[in-house]
Amino acid sequence: MRELVLSCRHDQAEAWSDALLEAGALSVSVEDADGDTDQEQALFGEPGTEPETQAWQRNRLVALLADGDDPSQLLAALDGLAGPVPAVADCILRDVPDADWVRLTQSQFGPITVGERIWIVPSWHREDTDLPAGNPQDGIVRIELDPGLAFGTGSHPTTHLCLEWLATHLQRGETVLDYGCGSGILAIAARLLGAGATTGVDIDDQAVLSTTQNAAVNRVQVHACLPDDLPAGASQVVVANILSNPLKVLAPMLSSRVAPGGWLVLSGVLERQADEVAQAYAPWMALDVWAARDGWVCLAGRKA
Repeated sequence: MRELVLSCRHDQAEAWSDALLEAGALSVSVEDADGDTDQEQALFGEPGTEPETQAWQRNRLVALLADGDDPSQLLAALDGLAGPVPAVADCILRDVPDADWVRLTQSQFGPITVGERIWIVPSWHREDTDLPAGNPQDGIVRIELDPGLAFGTGSHPTTHLCLEWLATHLQRGETVLDYGCGSGILAIAARLLGAGATTGVDIDDQAVLSTTQNAAVNRVQVHACLPDDLPAGASQVVVANILSNPLKVLAPMLSSRVAPGGWLVLSGVLERQADEVAQAYAPWMALDVWAARDGWVCLAGRKA
């Protein structure tokens, strides 16, 4: 296989990427042409504040070509779109060495430890003899989880914070609601830590499916559903690892889902956003920063 690398402007990136894919490219990635320099730009946003175009001012398109593909034919697909079409001579054409891509991808995801009690282990490390098996008697929880389409592999600081809160505070038998469950990692951890009835909710069908499948792999029962299918009632622990804007919008609903005397645990919140998120929940309950990590915080509070 080969890669065709070409430069483009902000207003060309999306249209050119689509055209290359339609012309037969196996994949197309958009990279910051100024990456790793003083001109590098961050490109991200929370829901409602995302950039209109997922591109930088100066971009580098990398198109993966199947064996036998003619680069000039792919470039011809750009004719008539924004700006002049580069010639093959103005692009970079480089060989992609053969590799075991599955094994290479797996090598990037090893076991993860969270605090002193929780291990997150991809399935390809299932038989590793140097890893703890996970035993309620010794307090060790082992979650088998592979990276997938739903958010939550255990590597993000906010996931760590929520897992550590559960490992520290969750009482055996307490009911749990994981709102924005993603892969289901928090709901599964709660069950393995001894929680009672546990529900995972997400607006994404894929997340609901991932949570159900991951719970089955870990031999625990988690009811996963879309928000409209969430049964009425309150839980003794409600955890939501989302982002600050949706957390503020959801404040009335999430607060109402916490049983009297129960806990609300929120993350996906930057340190500078902690006060404004806490204020959004102030009419119903007081939230304080429980812990912080790498610029992110976990807020927690108990309902009177």
